[in-house]
Amino acid sequence: MPTLFRPASLYFLASYLLISSLPFFPLLQGQSVEKPLHLLAMELVTWLGFWALLQRPRWFHYLLLPAFFAVPIEIYLRLYFGQGISTHHLGIMVETSPKEAMEFLGNKVWLLLLLVILVSAWWWSLLRIAKTYSHWHWAHRSRWLVLLVFALGLGCWHYGEQIGIAPASASATSGSAASASTAEEDEEEEETSTSTSSSASTNASASADTLTSWQVSLKKHLPALPRWARIPYDEETYMRTWPFGLVLRGNDFWIERDYLAKLSEKSRAFRFQAHLDGNPATPQTIIMVIGESSRFDRWSLNGYERDTNPLLKKESNLVSFSDVVTAVSATRLSVPIIVSRKPAAQSLKAGFSEKSFLTAFKEAGFKTYWLSNQMSFGQFDTPTSVFAKEADVTQFLNLGGFTNNSNLDQVLLEPMANAMRDAAPKKLIVLHTLGNHWNYSHRHPQSFDQWKPSLYGIVNPAYTDLKNKQALNNSYDNSILYTDWMLSEVIQKLKTSSQITSLFYISDHGQTLYDGTCNLAFHGHNTQYEFHVPAFMWYSDAYQEQFPDKIVQLRLHQKAKLSTENVFHSLLDMANIRYPDEKLEWSILSKQLKAHTRYVDSYGWTNYDNATLKGDCREIMDKKTPLVQEK
Repeated sequence: MPTLFRPASLYFLASYLLISSLPFFPLLQGQSVEKPLHLLAMELVTWLGFWALLQRPRWFHYLLLPAFFAVPIEIYLRLYFGQGISTHHLGIMVETSPKEAMEFLGNKVWLLLLLVILVSAWWWSLLRIAKTYSHWHWAHRSRWLVLLVFALGLGCWHYGEQIGIAPASASATSGSAASASTAEEDEEEEETSTSTSSSASTNASASADTLTSWQVSLKKHLPALPRWARIPYDEETYMRTWPFGLVLRGNDFWIERDYLAKLSEKSRAFRFQAHLDGNPATPQTIIMVIGESSRFDRWSLNGYERDTNPLLKKESNLVSFSDVVTAVSATRLSVPIIVSRKPAAQSLKAGFSEKSFLTAFKEAGFKTYWLSNQMSFGQFDTPTSVFAKEADVTQFLNLGGFTNNSNLDQVLLEPMANAMRDAAPKKLIVLHTLGNHWNYSHRHPQSFDQWKPSLYGIVNPAYTDLKNKQALNNSYDNSILYTDWMLSEVIQKLKTSSQITSLFYISDHGQTLYDGTCNLAFHGHNTQYEFHVPAFMWYSDAYQEQFPDKIVQLRLHQKAKLSTENVFHSLLDMANIRYPDEKLEWSILSKQLKAHTRYVDSYGWTNYDNATLKGDCREIMDKKTPLVQEK
């Protein structure tokens, strides 16, 4: 026993405790930790099983080498972004090229090198102790008892997963009714939070729905696992453990990459056969801005009484469209319609057989950029990343996800300026913004906190509390005010360029904000507030001189009935890119523009222009029978 209290042993134990305590780092920042006892119990039990299985610390210390190098990253992310390593962060680390990493680090590369040396020395010093001191070796026969208990526990867990667990008693079921309503309230925050489990669980559950014949047979002949014997394993909680949760996070990342590859495979061989109708040496830059959660009627540019667009309204070369709808009020489903020719009625299906406008621009000789302040991997992000990867340069710049510590959209300005300075004569730059996504008060700096009371400075506001209705709406308007500044900054940079420049902006969907007597907020509620989105085009004087006929048509179609399905065709027409099966009847800049049926995801595919608005929520209700949706 005295050997355990030697300095070397205490150093060894303290190092392992430090690594294991990382999930509780938020406590040092005055924040709470979700399910702390469950988290602690999972770590203790896993350490016990890990030690019993490998017996000698020297063996599992080798396996922990990646975790030691991940410690500084985990601490950095928790200090500055309020979260630990996630699937998204792993994606950034794996897919960032050495050149991009060097540019990002700059003079800090020497600090990184020093950190690598220190962590290596730390790990190596612990390995020496593990080799030297034998009192850490588990040679007692109790080790076999622990392994037996673990085997039984694993067997029970697997049995419950395959056969099922007996339902709770009637009294327990009624007692959980209240928590069900709470779960429904939290549903909206699934997209807001940066969940480390991402879509792995979604994909897994999808495959689990298709049971094999032997599983069906077993479920018929074997009883369900008694509820008292179920293992209280929670994957989302276990993923937050250290260092063992890193394995699940890594596995989640590879599952997501595989899913991304499968989606990409659908369109791998596709070509538009696009070409530029014009001089390829004429310098031209087109910027496409994809907004987030922005509402048409909260822009003063569109008639809102508050002056939320004081800068954009000064732009005489800006045309704001008055009647544009998105088919789906969810980013992962709406963005593919914006960037490709994917029909609205196919938006619920995963993947698409064609590529996006990025590939068409590349075929026509443009250098393409996708600069994003959103996430790269996850249930809500991977479908967008499939298209983003088509760009010549792809950068995901948001380490904070949708949390309160996420970057402001101005983080995109410098990379955009760098892209504009590229020597390539023709450039398409896509900016995917966080825009007006919840939490609204964390989408802008304090200088834009104009309308009060607001939620600015409140870490976790009770968004379901109607007492916060005014503050929530004020914060939303403040985020629009910041979006106005951000877009104006982009336009000013285009104005200073000697190239032919233009910009197209559209939001992926809108928001419901406790309007009138409506007790709904955020999105996913089939309301007009979520389908009617802001969109505009800005053009330089040089662009107007080059394409005067397009500008005439643009202004003629300002009040046309449009949808996100028009964007792909309009963007290619804006650049004067032609391809064999082009459809100019979908382009806002073409005299061939024709109206089309605008379907929205409301109780099936509802014809937006043949629908009524229900109540203060303005739910879209088809006057006939909505089309059946294919998923």
